[in-house]
Amino acid sequence: MKIAVLLINFGEPAEPVLEQVTSFLERIFLQNADLEADRAARARAAQLAAARAPDLVEAYRVIGGSPLDRHARAQAETLEQQFASRDVNAQVQTVFQFTPPFVSDGVARARDGRADVLVGLPVYPMCGHSTTVAALDSVRTALDDLEWDVPFVAVAGWHRHPDYRALRAQHIRAFVEEQGLDLGDPDTILYFSAHGTPVKYITEGNRYDRYVEEHCRQIAGALGVGDRFAVGFQNHTNRRIAWTSPDNEERIRTLTERRLVVDAVSFMHEQSETLDELDRELRAEIDAMGKEMYRVPVPHDDPLFAGVLADIVGQALGQAWVGDFSLTSCRCRPVPGTWCTNGARDLPPSPYIKPSPDPEPNSELSP
Repeated sequence: MKIAVLLINFGEPAEPVLEQVTSFLERIFLQNADLEADRAARARAAQLAAARAPDLVEAYRVIGGSPLDRHARAQAETLEQQFASRDVNAQVQTVFQFTPPFVSDGVARARDGRADVLVGLPVYPMCGHSTTVAALDSVRTALDDLEWDVPFVAVAGWHRHPDYRALRAQHIRAFVEEQGLDLGDPDTILYFSAHGTPVKYITEGNRYDRYVEEHCRQIAGALGVGDRFAVGFQNHTNRRIAWTSPDNEERIRTLTERRLVVDAVSFMHEQSETLDELDRELRAEIDAMGKEMYRVPVPHDDPLFAGVLADIVGQALGQAWVGDFSLTSCRCRPVPGTWCTNGARDLPPSPYIKPSPDPEPNSELSP
């Protein structure tokens, strides 16, 4: 069996070029619009992109360009090597939602390569609507556009893989030791910064916010700190819609601890949302509060990560490569053939949803 694996990432322009950044933003703002019928949405997306692009270009310039593309391609190479070591005939392609090569490009190459089965694997640990669900829907759309009737296996959230949780905890532990810190110190706290999501998606059934709570609590437990951790969200508030709360700045102001060990728990790559939003913007906020920030690097090149992804693909294809976890039908994307580590369980209500002002009429969702 010849397997084609699409390793799907969000994508970011590699260079701080206005034209590239503007096109990138337009695609994001349009992801929920009908591109043919809704001309107003297209015009609105272009307007928002033009307004946002200069600041984002400057952010990319400050961080020296986004490393996301480079990190993603390295992960794909390592995953393909991992399959080869297991005698699995799999070709892994890096594709992106919002920058080339697009998901549709990867589907076309897999068809041209005569793959027997296509696996969509978004590199988002916790299943979100605009990330995981949208990425997998884009694979389905590309298959339909090409009229390619190949078995399609979709992998959604996978944060509950035990080796991934251990990888994340060990990486934090090593960083803390390297920095000479102590998570048991009453003046130091483990702080998780999670990417925010519009409340609209949560009320429609996505469980991302509850996965954030569960995952952070499990990592904290593996590190032996119990309930001594805090969670805040990186929200994009250029439109007046309700987002998960609290925002990072809001949450950090309530903390009595002076030192924060910050883990970007939603990410498996370094990108503008870690290198700019956290390392530059959030650090300035924390410094102004008289506190200290120690940001844990994202473990994008951890050699154990490829094994985690290979295990998940194997389980989704019905191969008994590992036995310590299982996949079930995804609740956030209730489409047959979509598998995740989360679907079989009921979860408690979200601690991160609270009433917000009504959104502006006809306001679209922001990335």
